[in-house]
Amino acid sequence: QVQLVESGGGTVQAGDSLKLSCAGSGLTFGLYVMGWFRQAPGKEREFVGGINWSDSTTRYGDSVKGRFTISRDNAEKMMYLHLNNVQSDDTAVYYCAASTPWLTYIGVDSASYQYWGQGTQVTVSS
Repeated sequence: QVQLVESGGGTVQAGDSLKLSCAGSGLTFGLYVMGWFRQAPGKEREFVGGINWSDSTTRYGDSVKGRFTISRDNAEKMMYLHLNNVQSDDTAVYYCAASTPWLTYIGVDSASYQYWGQGTQVTVSS
């Protein structure tokens, strides 16, 4: 069974950095576009960024562009999100997601992704 597990969340201060990890199992990891989403209380789920399987191109939401970086290691079935210069608005549950196989573009909607992890909480104190 396909499983995605996030880790690395916690409480940090504004301006700090942290690294989130997503571990995949039960799937050929390299066949999937991978993405990160987040959801804060009272807000809808928001696209954070994604990374393509074909050439590791990336795409980011406007709110995190220039601060967050996505990377992946298909051999290890791992994806990472590096959060730099975090702000209070970054507080949310962060979800790892995998698209349908062989998708050749990075979708920004939740509907583009087939599998989801349980999420990891990131809390940024002002």
